Amino acid sequence: MTLAAMQDGAEITTVEGLATGDRLHPVQEAFVQNDGLQCGFCTSGQVMSAVGLIKEGHAGSDAEIREWMSGNLCRCSCYPNIVAAIREAAEQMS
Repeated sequence: MTLAAMQDGAEITTVEGLATGDRLHPVQEAFVQNDGLQCGFCTSGQVMSAVGLIKEGHAGSDAEIREWMSGNLCRCSCYPNIVAAIREAAEQMS
């Protein structure tokens, strides 16, 4: 994570920029399918972190996913659903 002001001139992708037209990104779709979004407060950060960890190759196991997602807090306790969504999306994206 970084402050937006420190990224002046950099290309930044937001959760809204992941979809292609009306087609959701595989991580977004997996979050919907696995009910990994509950209240929605943390969802955008969870999705963006999930996209990053998958791209960096850190979705090899549930334990690895949990470790790499540990900086994102979900007060609704839907962590099992989030892990399932990331695992599903990682399989689709490989």
